[in-house]
Amino acid sequence: MKGIIGKTIIFLFVIFSGIFAGGYIALVRGVPQIEEIKDYVPPEGTKVYADDDTLIGEFRIEKGVYVPISKIPESVIKAVVAVEDARFWMHKGVDYIAIVRAITRDVQAGRIKEGASTITQQLAKVVFLSHERTVVRKLKEVILAFRLEKNLTKEEIIELYLNKIYFGHGAYGIESAARSHFGKSAADLTLAESALLCGLIKAPSRYSPYSNLDKAKQRQRIVLRRMQTVKYITKEQADNAYEEPLYLSSARQEKFKPNYFLEYVRKYLEDTFGVEMTYKGGLKVYTTLNTDIQRAAVDALKWGLRKLDKRQGYRGPLGHEDIDVARELQEQEPFKRVVMKKGDLMTATVLKVSDSEATVKTRGIIGKLYSKDAKWARKIIDSKGELIKKHSALQLKNILKPGDVIHARVTDVSRSTPVFKLEQEPVVQGAIASIEPSTGYIRAIVGGYDFSKSEFNRAVYAKRQAGSAFKPIIFAAAMEHGFTPASIIADEPLIYESKKYGDWEPENYDQKFHGATRLREALVHSRNIVTVKLLEEVGVSKVIKLARNIGITSNLPQNLTLALGSLSISPLDMTSAFCVFAQKGLRTEPIAIKYILDRDSNVLENNRPQRVQAISPQAAYLTTSMLEDVVKKGTGWRARALKRPVAGKTGTTNEYVDAWFIGYTPELSTSVWVGHDHVKSLGDEETGSRAAAPIWVSFMKKALAEISPFDGKDTAAKDKKKFVVPDRIVTAVIDPLTGLLATNESKKMVEFFSEGSVPTVYSTELYRNLLLKQKKQLAKIKKKIKKKKKKKKKNNN
Repeated sequence: MKGIIGKTIIFLFVIFSGIFAGGYIALVRGVPQIEEIKDYVPPEGTKVYADDDTLIGEFRIEKGVYVPISKIPESVIKAVVAVEDARFWMHKGVDYIAIVRAITRDVQAGRIKEGASTITQQLAKVVFLSHERTVVRKLKEVILAFRLEKNLTKEEIIELYLNKIYFGHGAYGIESAARSHFGKSAADLTLAESALLCGLIKAPSRYSPYSNLDKAKQRQRIVLRRMQTVKYITKEQADNAYEEPLYLSSARQEKFKPNYFLEYVRKYLEDTFGVEMTYKGGLKVYTTLNTDIQRAAVDALKWGLRKLDKRQGYRGPLGHEDIDVARELQEQEPFKRVVMKKGDLMTATVLKVSDSEATVKTRGIIGKLYSKDAKWARKIIDSKGELIKKHSALQLKNILKPGDVIHARVTDVSRSTPVFKLEQEPVVQGAIASIEPSTGYIRAIVGGYDFSKSEFNRAVYAKRQAGSAFKPIIFAAAMEHGFTPASIIADEPLIYESKKYGDWEPENYDQKFHGATRLREALVHSRNIVTVKLLEEVGVSKVIKLARNIGITSNLPQNLTLALGSLSISPLDMTSAFCVFAQKGLRTEPIAIKYILDRDSNVLENNRPQRVQAISPQAAYLTTSMLEDVVKKGTGWRARALKRPVAGKTGTTNEYVDAWFIGYTPELSTSVWVGHDHVKSLGDEETGSRAAAPIWVSFMKKALAEISPFDGKDTAAKDKKKFVVPDRIVTAVIDPLTGLLATNESKKMVEFFSEGSVPTVYSTELYRNLLLKQKKQLAKIKKKIKKKKKKKKKNNN
């Protein structure tokens, strides 16, 4: 009997030993080998450079910017060890003393209050394991920690850790964290900055200084006290560091990174060279981007979209919090400890509000918001843009209440209390694309208001109706086929009958008829009826052919609605097309990448401007000349603010859904589009002139100041900025009413013509009187049409 029991025990022991051994082997096999860790070298990704060879971005598998321990300040190393693993330099991967201490405190608290993972264990989890909370994962973490400690030095472990750990706001690693939070390299961090950053590791969102400076400062104090406890710093050093002002970068600092342009480049590289080569191939990509022009584009678009959004009304606070006002007023950071910059956009909580001012709190700092800085919010709208209420005079207590969470922008930091103005994030979108006509180099691309919220690149991939912005292409085709800027077309009632689609009656924006109209005048004032008739006379097929020649690849409707811009096109394609007019009819394919080198500096791709004569120099110049008058006398009048030769065209689609302004100088061609991602009106009277042109002007002022400075006063310099008149362009004095050669009795103006197309007939008094009579008759017809429509509308109601 005893023998049977003994054998059974032995058998069970063997079974359980086998199970244990098998489990251990399976567990160990699932743990990465130390060679993978010891020989760890971050894969060399692709580096992207701007036109001046400055680094603007990298594409790689690894997140963050890797820095060796020699470039990490001692204050960072001491801070992270003090707060995350005080016995780091003594244990062998697992701290048994910390485990016992943590268990004791957890039992006393009745919940999990304190962890005991060492820096080595955290590194194992971050780099090689998942974040799941299971016993198996924890065991793997311990095994890997032992391996790390056995095969790597403590310095190598801390270097890997500080390059891999997450600090919040998209920052992986100490270098990225230093840049995103303080706008500096990790090597330049102070003790105060080091303590604040290392305090974020435990809970980046909770302790973010951008979300709650009170908690961030409390956490910073804990780090400094622990550093003091382990004798890394003195009490005096801890106190001084805590009192030191924090020069926080704007939470929106990344807005100036050319993200949309980089994504455009990334997609091209992946499509051309593949994902593996793009992220691990060590490529060096030298682009055409001008960082100053890109920054100007980002600034201008954000500024313009905010202005447009405010014109629509105030959508209310971001949210509401139940707060203890007395406590919030008492618990505040001294203003000196946090440096705010004028223009910083923040999230603030309203504490008190009266008719004329509100007390708000942000980053632990209390400031003021006055009614004069919120006047735009008199009109209250809902999330769909529908009007709820409009106050005749703004009283802050009508739009804000204690506990409201709002966007606020710093306007004054010169006083003891900062001053803010009310802001809101736009729901409207926009895009800017800017190209150098002489080379085809893309100098700036902004595909939306905020890349972090929407990565869709509207500058490249959004196809939107062009509206009147397409008219110059039709007029250019007319110049190629025998028409001149002085050619006359009657602006009169026009109806196209169709049994299938119903009657189509194109109208001008002003709903008037203007009689005999020169083409120059028609383009200047964006006359729809004249454009429709011109397209019909030139021929839709000829216009489409010219559009293809100048680089427009979008689907083009093969009917007369093309005259009103019924096609859909991207801002980048529109910009490129207008470059042809600026460059004497020469077409250059848009270029984003100048050349690409592999890791051995071999040239993989070299893109040089290739010019093709798309349209005649004469047609290009005559179109440019008319577009200059659009700026001088027509809908593009805002561009006159540049005080230099400018040609451009506005575009507005039905119901104010899309707003465009495309304009150019000899140095730069730029298009601006504004609209919603889904078909929705921008608001009454939000035309291309009002919604898009101000953005274009703001951008071009800064961009041209970078590449072609001009104060508008030096006559000799202004002459150099003019569009060059090509050969075979001549001038003649004409009668502006008839488009024929002027006489002593007629009014006079100078007009440009292609050689051989100058009128040979003189204007006569009889003809002038006939056209004047026609204009008066058309005015009367319009009055009758208005009365008829009014009566019809009344009957329908």
